[in-house]
Amino acid sequence: MKKPDIVDEKFREFIEKKKFISENYYSGVSDEKLKPILSKKINLIASDFLIVYQSGSPSEQKYQEKIELGLSRFESVYLSLDTEDRERICTYIEELMDIIELNSSNGLLNKFMYGFDISKEVDK
Repeated sequence: MKKPDIVDEKFREFIEKKKFISENYYSGVSDEKLKPILSKKINLIASDFLIVYQSGSPSEQKYQEKIELGLSRFESVYLSLDTEDRERICTYIEELMDIIELNSSNGLLNKFMYGFDISKEVDK
């Protein structure tokens, strides 16, 4: 695990950076009115992760619970999101997972993106 001060700084950098802007293969949020709403929801997940990290007893399960909670916050705007916006939300969460070296969302990102956990469907 990385040093605590480095992790704290990475979370703070993540929270401060502009989100849902045009970068790499993402052309930016499909509806500009959604940018502050989506940014706030992503930053809440980052804050939740930081709280778990600083709790002294972080675990994969606790982070996955925060991912699930965070994704549920998008329910009110989910139908307004296009595929690229949903993908970008997942990419931001993956960035947060990388900060704390969490390897799996336990299917939560797939469920958010596709409505089901694709890894469980492949096994059928």
